[in-house]
Amino acid sequence: MSAPPTVAPAETTAPDLVPDGVEQIVLGRGAHRLGAWRAEPATGTPRSVLVAVHGRAMSPGYFAGPSAPHTSLLALATALGHTVLAVERPGYGLSRAALPRGLPLAEQARLLRLSLADYAGPHPVGAGFFLLGHSDGGKTALHLAGESWSGATPADRLLGLDLNGCGWHYAPAAAHFPDTLSGGAGALNWGPLRLYPGGTFRTSRTLLREVPAAEEEETGRWPGRFPAAAARVRCPVRLTFGAYEGWWCLERDELDAVAASFTGTRRPAVDLLPEAGHNLSLGLAAPLYHARALTFLEECLAAPSGRPR
Repeated sequence: MSAPPTVAPAETTAPDLVPDGVEQIVLGRGAHRLGAWRAEPATGTPRSVLVAVHGRAMSPGYFAGPSAPHTSLLALATALGHTVLAVERPGYGLSRAALPRGLPLAEQARLLRLSLADYAGPHPVGAGFFLLGHSDGGKTALHLAGESWSGATPADRLLGLDLNGCGWHYAPAAAHFPDTLSGGAGALNWGPLRLYPGGTFRTSRTLLREVPAAEEEETGRWPGRFPAAAARVRCPVRLTFGAYEGWWCLERDELDAVAASFTGTRRPAVDLLPEAGHNLSLGLAAPLYHARALTFLEECLAAPSGRPR
């Protein structure tokens, strides 16, 4: 396997290229406002709001599929009638100046919960919110799913949680937590180059961001915190890993233990996607992953009280 090209830090500060039909908005109020990309369905009235939470050292442009925008999560979800909010996590983008160290994961989730409640005031949310988190963004999304959601109104209803590239115990090769910006995590993040469309590494350079210190400090603590975070989730859950995932242990006993940790909801399915690496939404397997995630959203919408049968 050839190594993915190294991306120098100087090349990671270029702004995201916002595709047509996507607007950059501000969530929340006051000093801790968060940036987000919003894509809305052509009807203008969403069936739900899909909240996409980017991973470590990434930005919302990850969900726009810079190498294949027509198969991106934003494009496919809006075509099915959903609004997509691809949020900047605290310490990234707009909030970097106010939160230069970022926030620990649980605090990120609390701020995002307040921001979504604020968004739901003046904006239609359809049947409610659906969370999709990638990698470290999956950690934040998992904490967010465990926040208080009464379900009494669509604005306070969490339909489901789709996690990808987010597990429990790190693989031995990832134990030293190499730096993404310096190129040290190339093999872990990407896997074989054949898994990605041509031009992916060039177009993805604009997506990379510095990891806030508070988030970096929590990386090694995650295995000790995962079980309690998973047990707090009450909504339906789905988990996906690429077969060439480098960050997480993928042995069958480990995946069974991950699924069994969700004691407050129905045991989630764990999907191991062939010919896919860690960055699922940027690879050739992205259309398959997005289709399955959106099918899960449809199941959550169709089931009584948002719970798949």
